[in-house]
Amino acid sequence: MSAPENILEVKDLVTVFDTDAGRVTAVDGVRFEVKRGKTLGLVGESGCGKSVTAFSINRLLPQPHGKIAGGSISFEGRNLAELSVEELRKFRGREISMIFQEPMTALNPVQTVGKQLAEAILLHQKSSSREILQRSIELLTKVRIPSPEVRLQEYPHQLSGGMRQRVMIAMALVHKPKLLIADEPTTALDVTVQAQILDLINSLQTEMGMSVLLITHDLGVIAETCDEVVVMYAGRVVERAPVAEIFSSPRHAYTQGLLQSIPKIESVPKSRLKAIPGSVPPIETLLPGCRFAERSGRPHLPEHLNQRPPFIEISPQHWVEQCPVCVA
Repeated sequence: MSAPENILEVKDLVTVFDTDAGRVTAVDGVRFEVKRGKTLGLVGESGCGKSVTAFSINRLLPQPHGKIAGGSISFEGRNLAELSVEELRKFRGREISMIFQEPMTALNPVQTVGKQLAEAILLHQKSSSREILQRSIELLTKVRIPSPEVRLQEYPHQLSGGMRQRVMIAMALVHKPKLLIADEPTTALDVTVQAQILDLINSLQTEMGMSVLLITHDLGVIAETCDEVVVMYAGRVVERAPVAEIFSSPRHAYTQGLLQSIPKIESVPKSRLKAIPGSVPPIETLLPGCRFAERSGRPHLPEHLNQRPPFIEISPQHWVEQCPVCVA
């Protein structure tokens, strides 16, 4: 029997946080799938719920305030939201690994690269000192770090930003996971290093056959690396489609605004970039209806603000939150 097409299925995910002001919903009914061996991009502005979605999948929400309040996260048929703490420890790193947004804060500043790689190796397998050294050198070589024997003795502050990110990728790949979640893996890097890191992730994905969930605010990164894209706004998915269709036929006003904000060579210096006015509203002020209404520049009726728009398939594999004003 062949394996199911989707390795990860997120259905109607609701993630909440208990605050001094009461319970707030950061992720509200999010739904998407990651196919085997493919890359799904999760895109949106800061504050849209992308990272909270990733932390929910890996059950890394800050405790005791963060909770999964509804929906399911199915990885190869197992609902991750129902796993015990002990089961999660055995699961993380081996089946699903994660690259965090800022490697300088994710890596331990007072431990050498070799020590941190050794801890990652020993998390799920027993190994001798010789085996750990050989495996560590192999991993650093795989992520294209020169002189790996020397780097193993160094501390994170002795490495460049690109080198630190490569170490994070090496640690994530220790146990050859089936799914890699990359949360803004190129945010703090310059443009040339960004391209190198994305090329590295792509080549490792091809070599290992793993699936990738790539979280970013950069549509240029999405265009270069992803097969499908999910556009999030204010805790919800507003549009989801294959990458080519999102770029050629965006339907939601928010997706259109994101695309219009990308600089185009042929328009420079003839015209200014189009910016989306305002910012993502605080989660405690979110309306039950269309959440992009205030920033869309289009008049909405009261029912558009008070009733949640349906999320429907408008063409094969192209889904959109069907606000009658924001979706023409």
